[in-house]
Amino acid sequence: MTAMRKLLLATSAAVLILTPAAIAPVMAQPAQAVASFNEAALEGLPAFVDGVMAQQIASREVVSAIVTVVHQGEIVLNRAYGYGDIENRIPADGDTTLYRPGSISKMFTWIALMQLIEQGRVSLDDDVNQHIDFEIAPYEGQPITIRDLYQHTPGMSDVGGFTTTDEAALVYHAEWTRANIPARVQPPGAEIAYSNWGTSLAGYIVEHLTGEPFADYVERHIFGPLGMTSSTFREPLPEGLIDRIAIGADYTDGRFTARTFDYYSMVMPAGSATVSGPDMARFMMAMLNGGELDGARILSEESVALLGTNSIANAPSLPGMAHGYLVYREEGPRLIGHAGAMRDFRSNMILSPETGTGVFLSIVAAPAGRPAQGELSSAITGRLFPQPPAPRWSEAAEAAQFAGRYLVNRRDYSSEPHPMMYAVVNAVGGNAITITALGQTFYFEQIGPGLFEQVTGAREGGPFDRVEFYGPAEARRLAFASQPFMNWHYAGPAEDAAAEE
Repeated sequence: MTAMRKLLLATSAAVLILTPAAIAPVMAQPAQAVASFNEAALEGLPAFVDGVMAQQIASREVVSAIVTVVHQGEIVLNRAYGYGDIENRIPADGDTTLYRPGSISKMFTWIALMQLIEQGRVSLDDDVNQHIDFEIAPYEGQPITIRDLYQHTPGMSDVGGFTTTDEAALVYHAEWTRANIPARVQPPGAEIAYSNWGTSLAGYIVEHLTGEPFADYVERHIFGPLGMTSSTFREPLPEGLIDRIAIGADYTDGRFTARTFDYYSMVMPAGSATVSGPDMARFMMAMLNGGELDGARILSEESVALLGTNSIANAPSLPGMAHGYLVYREEGPRLIGHAGAMRDFRSNMILSPETGTGVFLSIVAAPAGRPAQGELSSAITGRLFPQPPAPRWSEAAEAAQFAGRYLVNRRDYSSEPHPMMYAVVNAVGGNAITITALGQTFYFEQIGPGLFEQVTGAREGGPFDRVEFYGPAEARRLAFASQPFMNWHYAGPAEDAAAEE
């Protein structure tokens, strides 16, 4: 399990969240560590993924998975594994079984809003209040802009309470968004702190300006034109789709037991999509082709480029946000995408516009098997986009100055931080550190001033996570390459954590 995965699980322990939680596949690297695209690996990729999935199903409490890979307008791989319905022993099918991509859903919302920007109805620098029928007060005179929504920089507290297993408890997403405005905790644009509510507001704007219910709008203007006939934001699932959904499961006393369906449509634009592998192939091919597929165009080439263009980063040397996309790697080739986590589904989408390559995967696993998504993402990334470890740096003994406790900036500020929202950094000699969270410890070696790379043992080809410390000592920040959507604030000496245990 990567450091990112453990640390991000710490932020979601107290509140169930939609998040890019299981990324861990594609970290940016220092300039000296040159990454590459291994196009020859595409031919053997199906057999390689078969092997990885066989191991995960055998040892990781994985119920089922879909893996879809496209390259230069062709589907290289679209294959399902395991059981779509394990209690009734119904195998998952690559063409028909449906998966829930969690926060990858947000990319459809950003595209919908970008369509309105193309039409001149919205501008990136507009105050969001111009486009809604309620008011969000400015913070120290600064309003939230449309750009802040794309960058996840609204400066708001995180919120929960938007999931349920009871259909009768659902609240329409527009009503939920109006009624659950998060607290303002810092000026907009100052720092990335991933916001489900911000994306829900983006969908609210689409619905308010067009007069079309959000699910209808996406079907008419994105899914329909691209021929994504098995995709929907609707909950409950429509007739014809409900019987195709992959079913989650618990693993207790040596056997799997099915879980109930989870509803996320209270934040519909942020995460309630359901998709198939072939539909995601069509979506990725369209985005890799400048917004057009088979004669149907959903965005201009300029708008597609803007979505993938850098906006803001928390740390000086690590990747940050594009516009909606997360930046996974800056070069060798550049990789962008999004990931998502729901109770039963862990998903990821990785796009390489430079090579025309896209990867979508979604894994259904019992709780103990959730790390499988990050492992599979890392395996595929290391295969297709290998990188060597960065050269180690030892010009000065810096590690001791970074020791301490760090508190994640993406949290509910209305309550006391849960202990699992802290990471503890300790120095190991002059140029190495450990980072401990959730009882797990990870080891990093220094590769530059304030910059460390995780040591991953015998794994070849990477990816290798990195962390960077920046800012003055009294307000130091810790950022992970694998977490461009949030960072960690210095909260005191490491000894404080031991005293509290």
